[in-house]
Order: sequence, then C-alpha cells, then structure tokens
Amino acid sequence: MTTSKRDHGGGIDAAAERFGGKRIDWIDLSTGINPVPYPLPEISNDAWRSLPDANAEHRLVHAANRFWDVPDGAEIAVAAGASALISRIPSLLNPSQVLIPHPTYNEHAAAFEEQGWKVTRSIGADAQVVVHPNNPDGRIWDRQDLPMDQVKLTVIDESFCDVCPEASLISMASRPGTLILKSFGKFWGLAGLRLGFAIGDSQLILRLKEAMGPWPVAGPALEIGAAALEDWSWAKETRARLESDSTKLDALMESAGAETVGGTTLFRLYKVDNAIAWQEKLARYKIWSRVFPYDGTWLRLGIPHPDHWARLKIALA
Repeated sequence: MTTSKRDHGGGIDAAAERFGGKRIDWIDLSTGINPVPYPLPEISNDAWRSLPDANAEHRLVHAANRFWDVPDGAEIAVAAGASALISRIPSLLNPSQVLIPHPTYNEHAAAFEEQGWKVTRSIGADAQVVVHPNNPDGRIWDRQDLPMDQVKLTVIDESFCDVCPEASLISMASRPGTLILKSFGKFWGLAGLRLGFAIGDSQLILRLKEAMGPWPVAGPALEIGAAALEDWSWAKETRARLESDSTKLDALMESAGAETVGGTTLFRLYKVDNAIAWQEKLARYKIWSRVFPYDGTWLRLGIPHPDHWARLKIALA
C-alpha cells in the first residue's frame, strides 16, 4: 500500500526557522483562509464548563440546514473539522477503487489509500471524490461531470464553495450514496475552531455519527458556528469584499510578471517562471506562499489582510 504525500499550506514555524524572524512577524498567504474572520460572539459559561448538550447541536444543525438550503431527506453530521470526516469516509465501504481527479486536495487520496483503496483516474470505480471548487485551480464541477451509475459513494468537498453559493451541488445531498462536505474554518476565517459538516445520505451520516462517538464538537464551537451560520448579512458582505480583494491581488501579481491560472476568492493560483524562487523572494519579506511538488511553475496565494497589502507590494517590487 502506498500513501499519497501530504502536502499542505501553513508551516509558518518551519518557514521562520529557515528564513528568520518569529512567527508573529510572518504573513501567511499559503492557505485559503479568510483573513478577516467572523467576529467572535460572547460564549456562555456553560459552553466551557459542561459537556455539549443536544440543544446546542440542534441549533447548529438547524442553522446549517437553512444556510445551505439542505434538501429534504438529507441529514447532517458535525465534526471537529472537515479533516475528521475525510479520514473516516473511506471506512463506509469495503475497499475497492476510488476515482479522484488530479490535481486536488491530497488528504482525500491519502485517507482512502490508508484504508486499502486504490486511487484511480478512470471511470468505473465504486467511489468518487471531487473538490468543488477545486483546490488549487478553482475548477467548478457540474452534475453532468459526475458519473453516478454504478458509483456507490460520491463525495463532493465544498470546503471553498461558500464564496460562490450559487455553484453549490447541495441539491444532490439527498441522493443515495452522496456526501457533501463543508468546512467552517475557511470562509469564516476560524480554522482553529475545528468545525466541519457532512451533509447527505441519511444511512451514511448515521454511520459517521456512530464512528465519531458522543460530543464530536466542543461546546464553544457549537455556539460560534451557530451564530455565524445565522448571520447571513456578514456572509453577503464578506463575499463582496473577497471578490474585490481577489481582483486586486490578480492585478498586483500580473503587474509583477505572474499569470493568473485560477482559484477562488479565498486563494489565487498563478503561473510563474520558477515557483520556488518566487516563494523564497517573498519569504525574505516574511511572507509565506504555497508551492506544489507536481508543478514547479504554480504559486498559490491567499488573500492578504487589509493591513498586509503594503508589505506584499514592496516584496513584489
């Protein structure tokens, strides 16, 4: 059995050790996390002191149903981050072949391989996984792109889809064998909260819940997640800001000689002559970016915080 290399953004501590400075000195543009997070609401003392109760989870699930317009017949499982769900999903079926188009977020392939599955790019597998929009190129999938005949399990990872809700495939969540993943940390900018959702086939959701056991999500995360999902005005304003900032970032990078390849409004993908050289150039200004082992010309940048544009402009100049 082989295991896909786990290649991710982040790693600021290692970057600081290599290029100097302290963690607080660095601007992390290697991830696709909203740089202006949802403002934390006041958290009740009960959320800290007591085991999470049913009402707190019910409120969160109700808010999720409304926010994502979950179709009748689909159920929701909450977890401590989408990664907790990704690691468990392969165990829902006996190992066979799983179709995972490349390139994409590599945790899916790693999770399936670790549980005995063979990852393929050929149609005819028992399971299929797509990241929608795709990471890192931002590809948007259509229902017609997903072969459903003979496929026992379809996983649609919509971790970055909250910036473009009109593209969501949530209407497929009521189809047998379908699971749609949502990540709270990216759009709401609170990755440290560790909150994720699986939405779909009721039998599969039940098995995921059983695998995670009681209290899969901390009480404070339940309260914060519910408040954020109920705040539709914040979501609308955030989408507009991210749209404007991603356009601004493209213009800045193109003026420095990069070519825009794609991405979402949470991260942008560029083609450059030498991605490692660009990463090291930015690192000299304590700005960390993302490169990819399978393409030496791809450089990915997250959206800068409003306070960080000036340093990025200097580094690119």
